[in-house]
Amino acid sequence: VQLVESGGGLVQPGGSLRLSCAASGFRFSSYAVIWYRQVPGKERELVATISPTGTVTRYADSLKGRFTISRDNAKNTVYLQMNSLNAEDTAVYSCNAVSASRTYWGQGTQVTVSS
Repeated sequence: VQLVESGGGLVQPGGSLRLSCAASGFRFSSYAVIWYRQVPGKERELVATISPTGTVTRYADSLKGRFTISRDNAKNTVYLQMNSLNAEDTAVYSCNAVSASRTYWGQGTQVTVSS
């Protein structure tokens, strides 16, 4: 079982990144997925969620309009498109696949917004 995030890196303020969360070893299409982010010394923050079929999405109020979560179950992957990034978006971003009985975590990917 694996959940692997990718797509993080260094981006300038105002720029964009697309994160990916790729799953293997379990029935990914049966799991909701949550993106979180965390800054050292601060609590983990929920960024966005997507239902197993992708029909329902939710976002942190502060991020609505800038971030978009989507999924491609044929590729066992969830994406997080992040636009108009600013320094406050700097964090480690992690994905979490959740079902009624199991949960899996990725290792996280660092996003740094800096000029």
